[in-house]
Amino acid sequence: MKPDASPTAIASDASSVDNLESRGSARISVAEIARRLNIGRLAVYAMLERKIIPAIRLGRRWIITRHAYEHWERTCGKASVSGLDWNPEVKVLT
Repeated sequence: MKPDASPTAIASDASSVDNLESRGSARISVAEIARRLNIGRLAVYAMLERKIIPAIRLGRRWIITRHAYEHWERTCGKASVSGLDWNPEVKVLT
């Protein structure tokens, strides 16, 4: 972005970033999820921490794939109906 750019050019740059972010990327941002769900970013982070939204924590970053999020969005967060029970806990026998 040029320092002497007009507000229209800045808005145009921002909208093209939003379009690129929402269409071309394999990942989806927290800000985009917040917009789509009409909630705040902190609420999205809380949902990520509680594992409501499918994502992977990598250090301080959250990696959210567009495919996994959109599947979650289409199914209202319900687990897939594969006939198998999903149990995230693993018991170690000693």
